[in-house]
Amino acid sequence: MRFATVLPLLASLGCPLFAWSQTQPPTRFTTVGHIQRLAPDVDQVLAADASIEIVASGLSHTEGPVWVPDSSMLLFSDAPTRTIYRWSPAKGLSKFLESTGYSGRMPYGKEPGTNGITLDGRGNLLLCDHGDRRLAVLPLDQQSGKRTLTDAFEGKRYNSPNDAVVHASGSIYFTDPPYGLPQQLQSPLREMPVNGVYRLAPGGKVSREVADQSLPNGVALAPDGRTLYVALSDSLRPVILAYKVRSNGKLGKSRVFFDMSKVSRSRPKEVPDGLKTDQAGNVWASGHGGILVLSPTGQHLGTIDTGEVVSNCAWAPDGTLYIASGSLLCRVKTKASGFVSTQKK
Repeated sequence: MRFATVLPLLASLGCPLFAWSQTQPPTRFTTVGHIQRLAPDVDQVLAADASIEIVASGLSHTEGPVWVPDSSMLLFSDAPTRTIYRWSPAKGLSKFLESTGYSGRMPYGKEPGTNGITLDGRGNLLLCDHGDRRLAVLPLDQQSGKRTLTDAFEGKRYNSPNDAVVHASGSIYFTDPPYGLPQQLQSPLREMPVNGVYRLAPGGKVSREVADQSLPNGVALAPDGRTLYVALSDSLRPVILAYKVRSNGKLGKSRVFFDMSKVSRSRPKEVPDGLKTDQAGNVWASGHGGILVLSPTGQHLGTIDTGEVVSNCAWAPDGTLYIASGSLLCRVKTKASGFVSTQKK
């Protein structure tokens, strides 16, 4: 496991240390919620006996899960407590990073910590740090610490980068809603006039790709890299948009891929949030009722309902879908092959 070399380095740099107290995984997992089957095609990705298992509980607000293949573990964030946890089938739950996402004086907003997390395919962990209002990188296989990739555009600080995805070309697309700011949209600290979607090009140049949407939140790429999905966490317009990714990395015009207002909300605070795709092009999107399974054409095939508001999900190599859901971390064994977008090495 490559993290053995990172620990001594972070300690010497004064970075928050990993906490080693952990909860051993149970031999049997409690199940929760239910799976709603709306179309026959859902049986191609979810077995008839598929169940939702709770792998960790008692958390504050789980977010941003990502599977780290060469360490066989899941990392996920808890933004209110500024903690990133790790969970593995062999060792259970433990703290991975503490005091992450915001390095200033507390208190600062309701969600000051790291939100979205992803990998860039080169041994780097990309972190959307709410409180520090930046996209940061932590190399996991090199002798260096966490650093800022970008924290401003055209001289103005971001609101609070929320979610990110890496294109095979190396471009990083990330969203910038106000959820990490104190008072959010009404925050006096706000400098950006819009809640945008940005692209960090391989050469380091940042461009604002979307400036005309209300609350862009989750982002995911189609398996062929030609479509970027953006979830709007707007209760007045709860939709998932699809943008064509041009050969130069710029985004084309948007189209509505799925209108979530057509689906009844199980819980008052549910809005479109994080989402992922599988190798067949299906979209697994958090929102009204849990994780909605959507076909490549936008047909609603079914819903994975954990019983709590779902924020995001992530694939493991064996087809297990890990779900960040309020105070819970859950998982569902699927028949799908998850798509994990990372740049080419």
